[in-house]
Amino acid sequence: MTLHQAVDVKVDAMIEDLRTLVEVESPSRDAAALTRSAEAVAGVVEERLGGHAALVASPAGPHVHWWGGGEPRVLILGHHDTVFPLGTLARRPFRVADGRATGPGVFDMLGGLVQAVHGLAALDDLSGVEILVTADEEVGSHASRALIEERALACGTVLVFEGAADGGGLKTGRKGCGTFEVTVTGRAAHAGLEPEAGVNALVEAAHQVLAIAALGRPALGTTVTPTVASAGTLDNVVPAEATIVVDVRVESAAEQDRVEAAFASLAPHLDGARLTVSGSVGRPPMPESAAAGLFALAERLLPGVEARAVGGGSDGNFTAALGVPTLDGLGAVGGGAHADHEYLVVDAMTERANLVTGLVRAVRDAERPVDGDAATR
Repeated sequence: MTLHQAVDVKVDAMIEDLRTLVEVESPSRDAAALTRSAEAVAGVVEERLGGHAALVASPAGPHVHWWGGGEPRVLILGHHDTVFPLGTLARRPFRVADGRATGPGVFDMLGGLVQAVHGLAALDDLSGVEILVTADEEVGSHASRALIEERALACGTVLVFEGAADGGGLKTGRKGCGTFEVTVTGRAAHAGLEPEAGVNALVEAAHQVLAIAALGRPALGTTVTPTVASAGTLDNVVPAEATIVVDVRVESAAEQDRVEAAFASLAPHLDGARLTVSGSVGRPPMPESAAAGLFALAERLLPGVEARAVGGGSDGNFTAALGVPTLDGLGAVGGGAHADHEYLVVDAMTERANLVTGLVRAVRDAERPVDGDAATR
C-alpha cells in the first residue's frame, strides 16, 4: 500500500519512545504505577509536540490531556493502562528483533500512542488537535467515560489508536460489550444428614447457566457466554451461595435492550432460592455508520486498507454512540493483545504515523465535520 503525502517520520525515534513507555509498567488499578506511566506519556508528548500535557486525576489513576490550541476539531484517543501485572517486564522485556517489537503493551496500545504522537509531530500546525490518554480502558473506563464523552462532543471527530485489526485493517464497527454477575442465595444444610433442609445454590446456578446461555442470538451477532462460576464451601455442605459471571456482546441497541431486560427478569427455579443480578452492557455498540466518512478519507490516503467490524470494545464505542464520527484501529499493526506473544510490526510504524498526519490534516481542514456522507463530497 502507498500512503499519499507521506512525511519523514523516524522509526528509531518511535522505537525509543515505545521503549520508554513499555519499560514503565502500567497495570490497571495500580494507581502508583499508572502515575509513573502517565508521567512518561506526558513526557513523550511534550518532548515531541511541545506545550503542556496535563495529568487529570481520577480514582483509577491519572489521565493525560494535551491540547494544541484553537477551536477543538479532532480528538486523538487512547489509553496507557495495560492488562499485565507488575513484574511482567522482567520476564518479557522490551525487545526489537526480526522486524517485531515485543514486550507488555506494545500492541495494546502503547505502540499506537507513539505512532499518533509522531504523526502529529509532522504537522506544521497543531491547532484544533487534542490528545486524551486514559488510565482505565482495560477495566471499563468508569473513571474516564464522562471526560471522553465531553471531549469527543467538543471536538466533533475521534480517532482511536487501539491496535489494528488482523492484516492492518481499520476498525469501523465494534460490538457493545458488558459483564453481568448473577448471585444465587440458597440455604446451607448437612449434605449427608438432611440435604432436603437446604436450598442448593449450585443446582440453582446450573439452571441459571442454561437459561443465560440460551439468551445468545449468534445470527444477530449476540453472544451471551457464562465465563466464571463458583459455589460451595465444603464437600459435605449444601451450597448456600453461588455466583455466575457472564460476558455479553451485541451488535445493536435493540439486542442490548433485549439482553438487559432478560437478565433483569431471571427467576429462580428452586423454592427458597433468591437471585441478585448486577451489570449491564457498559459499552454500547459502535455502528459502522459512525466511521463511514472517516474511513473514506483513510482509504484515499492508504489505498487498499480494509474496514473491519470486530467483537471487542473500546472507548470508541462511547464516542460513536454519541453520534460523533469515530474511526478505530489506527494504532499498531501486530497482534497478540493481552497475551505473552503480543507484538508490533516495526515496518508498519511509519505508514501508520503518516496516516495520522493525513487524517488530522484532512479532518481539520474540512469545511464541516466529517460524517457518513463524506465519501460523496
